[in-house]
Amino acid sequence: MGLRTTITERQRRLGYELKQLREQAGFSAGEVAERIGMGRAQLSQIETAKTTILTERLRELCDLYGCKDKTYVSALVAMSEATGKGWWTAYKKPMEQGPLNLAELEAGAVTLRLHQTLLIPGLFQTADYARALFTSPDLGFENIEDTLKFRMERQHVLTRENPPSVHAVIHESALHMRFGGAEVLRDQLLRLAELARLPNVTVQIYPFTSQPHAALTGNFVHAIPEVPELGTVVLEYPSGFRYLSDRDGLTQYNALFERLTEHALAPIDVSLAPEAHSVKDSLALIQHVLYTL
Repeated sequence: MGLRTTITERQRRLGYELKQLREQAGFSAGEVAERIGMGRAQLSQIETAKTTILTERLRELCDLYGCKDKTYVSALVAMSEATGKGWWTAYKKPMEQGPLNLAELEAGAVTLRLHQTLLIPGLFQTADYARALFTSPDLGFENIEDTLKFRMERQHVLTRENPPSVHAVIHESALHMRFGGAEVLRDQLLRLAELARLPNVTVQIYPFTSQPHAALTGNFVHAIPEVPELGTVVLEYPSGFRYLSDRDGLTQYNALFERLTEHALAPIDVSLAPEAHSVKDSLALIQHVLYTL
């Protein structure tokens, strides 16, 4: 079987996990290759996600490494056997690998934690708001129509059968950035409040008056699957995506998100009567911004 020319984040993560298991067990690549009758080069290619691994081989490696967590091993097997095909497959040609990886991570998540400082998160954006972003000459997006369709289709994860729990902390700055003008922003803020009605969606606004954690943390998406230690933190930069999957990184971002939620305003709760809202909750702040538009 030939080597992969394109490596997805799921494939990379599987190789990373197998390498971590080997190193934690104290084996060199040469020792493992000799013990299970595999070429050292092939093991290296598996660990760098350049080639696939058969399920039997994967389980053999886990046994050799002393991994007794059946749930974790089953999750690795599922990662190995996954085809990687989904709705995002239709966008392989027009889209770069980064957004495709994000879509696959979102599809496999049971929990999504989002933090944004200047933009409404992509999962919540209206088409007009997203188009205003994509057509900005400073951002230089290509294939705008395909990119817009892709972003809108990503949002189906919010309302699919058995959707993930989505918790977003959005900085107050994002409520004031008038991409596309006042009317576009007004529709976007109303859409944000509407999505907060979904039982699986929690939205908190981080006000200017709170601690500076949000500004220091930056934007991220933490996609958490059924086995949390296989979660991934996605950081987006102008140059592309960066993925954090080491245990220390995941622990750090778990703690960061907890601090953000602690210092943010109470979540949007549209089920309450207007007079029941605190003047300092997230919905009250959104309504204040809407009044100024």
